[in-house]
Amino acid sequence: QAMISESGGGSVQAGGSLKLSCTASGYQYSSYCMAWFRQTPGKEREGVAANYHTMGRTYYIDPVKGRFAISQDDTEHKLHLQMDDLKPEDTGVYYCAPCVNVKGKMQVSPAVRWGQGTEVSVSS
Repeated sequence: QAMISESGGGSVQAGGSLKLSCTASGYQYSSYCMAWFRQTPGKEREGVAANYHTMGRTYYIDPVKGRFAISQDDTEHKLHLQMDDLKPEDTGVYYCAPCVNVKGKMQVSPAVRWGQGTEVSVSS
């Protein structure tokens, strides 16, 4: 079955690090674009980082640039997100998903079947 499974979240103090991982299968995995999204209470789910494996490019939203690093193992169909110097604003549930570009903006694939996500909690 096409599915996504995330792991690696946890509770850390500001300045700490976490490494998130996910495994995706079927149409939930893409060699073109895989991304990490996060959902924070009171906010809409937003993309934070994307990896365009085929093109060898990455994308990060400004608040995480220099702190997060996305990587992909195309053979294992796995996606990772190394998160360093975590801040309270990074708190949320993180999701892995295939992605597309629409009008120059990275968006989740309309075919996504969201996984359970993995919770990240950063305290000050």
